Amino acid sequence: MGEMQRDVVVVGAGASGLTAANELKKAGHSVVVLEARDRVGGRLWTDTIDGAMLELGGQWVSPEQDALKQTIAELGLERYSRYRDGDSVYLDASGRLTRFTGEIFPVPAATEKVMVELIEKLDGMVAQVDPNRPWETPNAEELDRISFTGWLEQQTDDMEARDNIALFIAGAMLTKPAYSFSALQALLMAASAGSFSHLVDADFILDERVVGGLQQVPLRLAERLGDDVLLNNPVRALRWGDDGVTVTTDSVEVHAKQAILAVPPHLISRVSFEPPLPRLQHQMHQHLSMGFVIKVHAVYERPFWRDAGLSGTAFSPYELCHEAYDNTNFGDERGTLVGFVSDTNADDVFRLPAEERRARILESLSHYYGPEAQNPVVYYESDWGSEEWTRGAYAASFDLGGLARWGADLRAPVGPIWFSSSDLAGEGYQHVDGAIRMGRLTAEKVAERL
Repeated sequence: MGEMQRDVVVVGAGASGLTAANELKKAGHSVVVLEARDRVGGRLWTDTIDGAMLELGGQWVSPEQDALKQTIAELGLERYSRYRDGDSVYLDASGRLTRFTGEIFPVPAATEKVMVELIEKLDGMVAQVDPNRPWETPNAEELDRISFTGWLEQQTDDMEARDNIALFIAGAMLTKPAYSFSALQALLMAASAGSFSHLVDADFILDERVVGGLQQVPLRLAERLGDDVLLNNPVRALRWGDDGVTVTTDSVEVHAKQAILAVPPHLISRVSFEPPLPRLQHQMHQHLSMGFVIKVHAVYERPFWRDAGLSGTAFSPYELCHEAYDNTNFGDERGTLVGFVSDTNADDVFRLPAEERRARILESLSHYYGPEAQNPVVYYESDWGSEEWTRGAYAASFDLGGLARWGADLRAPVGPIWFSSSDLAGEGYQHVDGAIRMGRLTAEKVAERL
């Protein structure tokens, strides 16, 4: 087994860990990044499937994501706008399809009024939330005790309004049923993007992509670190004390002054700590869990939906694919749709044989786009739930009561051990922007200790 000495050892070569390592290296400190996978990028992954370039993980850039946009520019990458010309489509509970433009779904006038009122109310509440300190929100404990479903039921008996408002947080972001996370967790999700209105606006939240794929961000960050990124090195053990840390993989032992665990919090327990982490971390990490969503990629000879004047944007809280978009690559003649199957729907279809699952998902897409949607030339399901070193998507969130109880402790270091990931971010929570912000912040704090 090889041995090495560094100022800082970083566990995890996703956007957060690689950002932290680069910042520390720029400040003159020696670093090494240990990555369990055979690639860098974590939840960012661009791959070629049957001749089609697909972004299997995170891919979008929003206007308020300054940290990500700065990094993209600094790395010499280009952004381009998601295709959105034409009408969006909405399917109601009866399966009736309506074309529409704008942000508010084409629901009955009374339901629209309730939805607008709820969005305004949530925007007002979100304005009182500091995404870096959500536990200081007025009535934080009370809001953290009630599920988002329960909170919505207190506001209105209009089920379609509730279903649609829940969709923006539950299906589209936390990828958990709205009865399983708190109203406070929902407010944090919205505050991290600037407002609840931003989550409602697909043209805002899914604004741009990166030419060649967003995984280029971690790939280029890793290039700058060269041989200081070691792949295929899952960390098995971490010994720590006042004199620093010793981190062990199957092939290398690293002695360092400080360690940064740049992995989702539910994976921290995969490492054996000596001495064990304090009871606080043991409790807290058990109440953080990943959501679950299948990202479905369907590539066609041409973007046929555009001929019908459709943007490709589609929504329905009543469909297997609750949302879908035109995801055609930059300069590509072929057309790509991306759809999402979330939480319990994802559970259900993974109980089916692969061919039946594919048929069910494509049938759902055909309800939005017509029968042509059932015949893609390339079809692929991103199943992050089966990924050994991720185990879900998009990110981790607390169960009821967890955010108010432990939120303030999430980022607190334990001796020489620091924690950094998009799951712990305030601004940019769950997004690559948050991963980069956390990487910068953690590097700054670690550098103060060195």
